[in-house]
Amino acid sequence: MKRYIKNSIILAGFIVVGTLNSCKKSFLDQKPYVSVNVAEAILTEKDMFTALNGTYSSLRSALVAFGGASVASTTTNSFARNMPVIGEVAADNVFVSARNSGRYVTFGAYSWTQAATEYRDIWGNLYATILKANNIINASLPQSVNTDQYKGEAYALRALCYFQLAQFYAKPYTDNPAAECVPIVLTFDYTLKPKRNTVGEVYTLIMADLEKAYTMAVAYRGSAYLSKYSARALEAKVALFKGDYPTALTYAEDVIKNSGFSLLTSSNLVTYWATTAPQAATKNETLYEVVSDNVLNLATDELAYMYSQDGYGDLLCAPELYNLYRTSDVRRSLITAGRRTNAENPAYIVTKFKSISDDRDDKKVIRVSDVYLIAAEAAKGSNNEPLALTYLNKLVSERDPGLIYASSGPQLLEDILTERRKELAFEGDRLHTLNRLKRDIKRSNVYPTAALNIPYTDFRRIGPIPQTETNNNPNITQNPGYN
Repeated sequence: MKRYIKNSIILAGFIVVGTLNSCKKSFLDQKPYVSVNVAEAILTEKDMFTALNGTYSSLRSALVAFGGASVASTTTNSFARNMPVIGEVAADNVFVSARNSGRYVTFGAYSWTQAATEYRDIWGNLYATILKANNIINASLPQSVNTDQYKGEAYALRALCYFQLAQFYAKPYTDNPAAECVPIVLTFDYTLKPKRNTVGEVYTLIMADLEKAYTMAVAYRGSAYLSKYSARALEAKVALFKGDYPTALTYAEDVIKNSGFSLLTSSNLVTYWATTAPQAATKNETLYEVVSDNVLNLATDELAYMYSQDGYGDLLCAPELYNLYRTSDVRRSLITAGRRTNAENPAYIVTKFKSISDDRDDKKVIRVSDVYLIAAEAAKGSNNEPLALTYLNKLVSERDPGLIYASSGPQLLEDILTERRKELAFEGDRLHTLNRLKRDIKRSNVYPTAALNIPYTDFRRIGPIPQTETNNNPNITQNPGYN
């Protein structure tokens, strides 16, 4: 797998602008992002640290750039809202209320087109972040403990972005590793207009980057930053998406046994989701999250605004998901059975994300609970059902203590997937889980009539390559169905 593209591109006809929200002015005053190889601006460890902060901040940014001009995203691009919302509304966990603000309606109806701005902005934001990570990785500074840490985190950020791109714009690895994925971009070269790499090539890069992060980013700086064991947890998840169960199990167990991170307990669950500040030193549940605070946030474009009835309140929990939670399940307390004025009654209102003012909710990217579910499914896939039950029941004991699974065979896998659905609901996991398992989406009648059953073969199970990209890059092909 040596066919990685060695030069960067300006994708989608956009030029990435260095909007480093948490950077100091002295860094921004150096040579413009649009005119030079930005690695030249990283001359000291302090420069590298500043650039790294900017790379993190770009994941929550609402600023992207097209055609050489920096513009505000119309759909709040990637981790801020689009990715967690699409991962639920385009599946079967969440639907758009009959009374709504017009956001994400096409995802409930499965009627979006190549021109979908949501997919345009995910693409633009993730590639902008990749460019910034590349600049850190390729900076020519003497090796030190600090530069290893910063470059290790940059490798993890790049891997995370490519993993998201692969999930949103390509068929899963479990379908066809030789299928077209997204272009691999490793250095800055605005003249290059590359073809798409294969799914297998992209996954190989992701795993290689995460392995570098595991060995280099050894310091834990809090949940707002990637580090050794958040990289290992992501490796476990990527291996699961590849169907490589032995590797997924090995990496998941490394996190569970060696990271020092604790599983979220039932007594702390409600407080955990009500807390808006990231962890600074403790290692409780959250391995990595994209942070928004009382200054650096997207205001009414934050994720919570889509769920809160004091915001838009457009997104509601599907009744069939709500009914999966037993009354003794503490997770049920994150959903309120109420009503939506002049619309649904009952309405199952999601309260997992509550903060619509001041310090906003951080977006969980990888949690210890997810790692336990990875371990359970990977153990089942490795023909070790007793171990699968051990990890599954450990998680469930902290959610619904009266529920103990004792299943085997196909039913055990279904039980694991049910708990995955319940645990990670509203966090953007559901669509990608159904895709990697190549399962049809079966919805209830709260969804549009024409979109109740979405077969795995439906071309919209993955997104379109943005129209801005296909218009400006003659070498890139569109996903079937969107032409």
